[in-house]
Amino acid sequence: MSKYYYLIAGLPDIALDDGKRTYTVADFKREVMPMLSAGDQKRFAYFFLRYDDRNVLSFLQKKEIPWDERGNIPYEAIEQLYQALREDETPPRHAAVPAYIRDFIKEYLVAMEKGETSDIPWEDRLSARYYRYAMEVKNDFMAAWFELNLNIGNILAAINCRKYDLDRKWFLVGDNEVAETLRTSNARDFGLSETLDYLPELLRIAEETDLLMRERKIDLLKWNWLEEHTFFKTFDFESVFAYLLRIEMIERWTALDKVSGEKTFRQMVGTMKQESAGVLDEFKRNNTK
Repeated sequence: MSKYYYLIAGLPDIALDDGKRTYTVADFKREVMPMLSAGDQKRFAYFFLRYDDRNVLSFLQKKEIPWDERGNIPYEAIEQLYQALREDETPPRHAAVPAYIRDFIKEYLVAMEKGETSDIPWEDRLSARYYRYAMEVKNDFMAAWFELNLNIGNILAAINCRKYDLDRKWFLVGDNEVAETLRTSNARDFGLSETLDYLPELLRIAEETDLLMRERKIDLLKWNWLEEHTFFKTFDFESVFAYLLRIEMIERWTALDKVSGEKTFRQMVGTMKQESAGVLDEFKRNNTK
């Protein structure tokens, strides 16, 4: 993987667009992705597949929602794949369409044809396929990030199931070790305290009654995780990926609270700019002697 000395140092400068709006995931994809190596662009594709998943669900369920261009897959590719599978023909191959999406569409069509129903929502079925696929990415940091998100979602779901006396098997996603433990353990910490160092904090967050505040605390936990795991990777691929993840968080909160979200984003960018410039100056000094 490549080093991105000047890209990292410059990210804050291209993030604000003269201060009139926040920098978005779409902006990042359009402006930063072309600067990455071919191998790193392929790794980033795992992130953008989340938007493809939403597009596929909307397409299959015939929802009147605009196609999200942040995804990797064009509408025409999904439409052609859908038509081929529905007519039992060999589906056309498209480089941006991973096997799990093709298999999911086929599963959906078979279920619709047979009139099958299930207590597991289609969104959860697709999510399980996505995480299984994403955690196979050839990058330890990305794989750990995807698993962190899978675990957090499953732990919170398991806590709610216990609270409302619901069967966990219908609400837990994926088949990693944590998911399997959550399905069977009746311990207060689900027997995971020694496995997950963030579990005590997550259990405290789960007790928050204000749903918006709970979401903020979850994002803060993830934000801190990113800082911890990129501390010594200032100019590496991991820091570029972490920057995108932070952009996504701020974009989501800006949509909920424009004033608060923009203020937080500006603070983040200012901090990153100072840190990047300082590390870059030191790098220059050490390599020009």
